[in-house]
Amino acid sequence: MHLSRIESSAYVEKPGLFTTVQDGGRSGHQRIGVPVGGAMDGFALRAANALVGNDPHAAALELTLAGFALRLAADALVAVTGGGSAPTVDGCPLPAWRAVFVRRGAVLAFAPAASGCRACLAIAGGIAVPAVLGSRGTHVPSRLGGLDGRPLRAGDALPLGAPGPAAAALLAKLRGQAGDAPWAAASWGVSPYALPAYGEHPVVRVTPGPEYERFTPDSLRLFRESAFIVSPRSDRMGYRLDGPRLESAGAGSLLSEPVAAGTIQVPPDGAPVVLMADRQTTGGYPRIAQVSAADLPVLAQVRPGSQVRFALIGYGDSQQLMLAGRLEEMRLRAGIGMRMREETHR
Repeated sequence: MHLSRIESSAYVEKPGLFTTVQDGGRSGHQRIGVPVGGAMDGFALRAANALVGNDPHAAALELTLAGFALRLAADALVAVTGGGSAPTVDGCPLPAWRAVFVRRGAVLAFAPAASGCRACLAIAGGIAVPAVLGSRGTHVPSRLGGLDGRPLRAGDALPLGAPGPAAAALLAKLRGQAGDAPWAAASWGVSPYALPAYGEHPVVRVTPGPEYERFTPDSLRLFRESAFIVSPRSDRMGYRLDGPRLESAGAGSLLSEPVAAGTIQVPPDGAPVVLMADRQTTGGYPRIAQVSAADLPVLAQVRPGSQVRFALIGYGDSQQLMLAGRLEEMRLRAGIGMRMREETHR
């Protein structure tokens, strides 16, 4: 979304475990070695932006687990999606997956939640940090984008863009409903039935990778039938998996090849690594599988220490899942837009 002027600011009171500005990613530059990056849970980002009338890929905040707190310098329309932390305003619980008016000066904080790993906080108008190579998202390893290419710190000021007309109208209506309260939520939101199949120990669907047939029969069986534990050493670059060791033939002769979000590589130690949002653009380890795009949001919400299993599907099935997911998101966005217009014309 083009942000032509700064409307207001928000101030970081507590930075949390790892909070960054993220958007839809830095596409179109992988040929020169620039990673895509962007939000780990793309569905959560797009849903949050839809709820506050932003472009689907507008810049928002990605929070890892809990501990983050933000003070708003002006009245704002916000939405919290994803998992890992529960939003509060001045200590009062705030509903997630809804558009919410938050009054100027209120503190939006995040307490621990029972499930999930990453929350997305979108604010109407978007986070208006400068774009770098077409994206406002933060890529910490290369220090690109966001605020100086780093996680947020206490005292940081985040510039906010101007809300769109529908968001501004909804904000005004909710402000009137709030009275003297610090916040008021819309009566509608994203249905739980529209969410990805989030779970503490999910089964993630994958297609065979280019080097799938290089792995030993026992290794392929273990990959399909075993549970793997997401290691505490995991991060936005990749999920390291603890579990059975996988063996392949001729891995040392591989040239560096392109990789994507969800590529599962197996280094010489036999412990699989699932490449995530901040992955490199190429890799030289054998690729045993590729996570279906439809299940990347599910994987993004798995906490370190949780189990994940893999279910092998065909390439055609993976494409159908991706297309069906895109269609459902289009319907969801259209439905949210319709409800927003109805709400402001009552």
